[in-house]
Amino acid sequence: MADIKNQVTEINNEFYNFRYEENENDFYRIEDGLNPEIIKKISDEKGDPEWMREFRLKSLEIYNSLRVSNWGPGIEGLDMDDISTYVRPKTQMSGKWEDVPDDIKETFEKLGIPEAERKSLAGVGAQYDSELVYHNVQKEVAKQGVIYLGFEEALKSKEWGPMVQEYFMTLIKPQDHKFAALHGAAWSGGSFVYVPKGVKLSFPLQSYFRLNAKGAGQFEHTLIIVDEGADLHFIEGCSAPKYNEANLHAGAVELFVKKNAHLRYSTIENWSKNMYNLNTKRARVEENGSIEWISGSFGSHISYLYPESDLVGDNSKAEFTGVTFSGSGQSLDTGAKMVHLGKNTTSLITTKSISKGGGENFYRSAVYIGKDAKGSKASISCESLMLDDKSRSDTIPAMEILTDECDVGHEAKIGRISADAIFYLMSRGIGEEEARSMIVSGFANPVSKELPLEYAVEMNNLIRLEMKGNM
Repeated sequence: MADIKNQVTEINNEFYNFRYEENENDFYRIEDGLNPEIIKKISDEKGDPEWMREFRLKSLEIYNSLRVSNWGPGIEGLDMDDISTYVRPKTQMSGKWEDVPDDIKETFEKLGIPEAERKSLAGVGAQYDSELVYHNVQKEVAKQGVIYLGFEEALKSKEWGPMVQEYFMTLIKPQDHKFAALHGAAWSGGSFVYVPKGVKLSFPLQSYFRLNAKGAGQFEHTLIIVDEGADLHFIEGCSAPKYNEANLHAGAVELFVKKNAHLRYSTIENWSKNMYNLNTKRARVEENGSIEWISGSFGSHISYLYPESDLVGDNSKAEFTGVTFSGSGQSLDTGAKMVHLGKNTTSLITTKSISKGGGENFYRSAVYIGKDAKGSKASISCESLMLDDKSRSDTIPAMEILTDECDVGHEAKIGRISADAIFYLMSRGIGEEEARSMIVSGFANPVSKELPLEYAVEMNNLIRLEMKGNM
């Protein structure tokens, strides 16, 4: 245990002080801005089928017709005319780690990706800017019929292309909001997973997204279908280096959990503080199915992130467990949405937020219980910890309940670190800074305990670095 902690700490300390020096010879970048000609160039780069090309252009029309929402943190500093929607590293996607170019490989090695794959993962995909550069699935997993492909490979596959066309952007529609439309127009890269009926994976799959180019956007699309009676744990990791100009992340995640199936979707986001993180995630859960969201959000200048679970089947379940940490200059607007449509459905939202140095945390949730969702239960618990008198925390819940035959509860707490607790730990020989870090790590424990060991250690290390103000 101590060896793993030391190893992960060493990797993280080295990585967080690592700054990427951009070299224009290392990538191909489509010009900044957003217009039909740029979208056509992206489509040409991808070799899209005609239906996808038309979908992109229609999404751009919708994007231009919609306004940015007038609630939540303002995003006035984001100008799409200054954002490159497509940046391709000058390398091809590889299934062998040794074939990945050395400079890209070095970045992912600092993140611990190949080491994690050897120890505890059933498969890994790694995206660098707008393209996948590495993708691999263990032979034992492939023998079970599990399909884990880069999204574009699946799109152009004769076998899986029809399934992609059937499911793509049916949960998240371009009309939903401006940045969903932007994603529909400019998406690039991502992952496609299909788990056949009855297959239960004992180890997770993972995708890691690295936005390395300055002034760029990343728009990966993740589509996961867990068939009847199947079970999957999928881990998503995200990071970016520090720059003095805005970067944008507007990915999309669509999850389909079939009858009696189970999916756990874990995310650790460690964006740099020039990032606008405007991600959209949704799941559709059928009869007796269940979805678990585990989310750790660190970094970014502005975040909008509210994973949605649509409980359409009777006895379906959804849980969301999340922690956010905001520091100086950060405004994180996060939460979850639960939609109860089937009978006897159950949802649970548990969130923790930590703010320091004037950071802002907004918890925003929505629970909808339809008129036919009789016997449903929903529980919401959100707790906020403010580490100084400059920070801010707001709780903004919304509920729409259309049946009397349900059980709904909500509680919220906002507090500070107890001086008595600090004094107690210091009286046991622990320094004040370490005592504060220990208390904050304990506060975030409901999230970290749900992650695999290496990722729990990484999350706790991110909290310590935030406490020291190193990020």
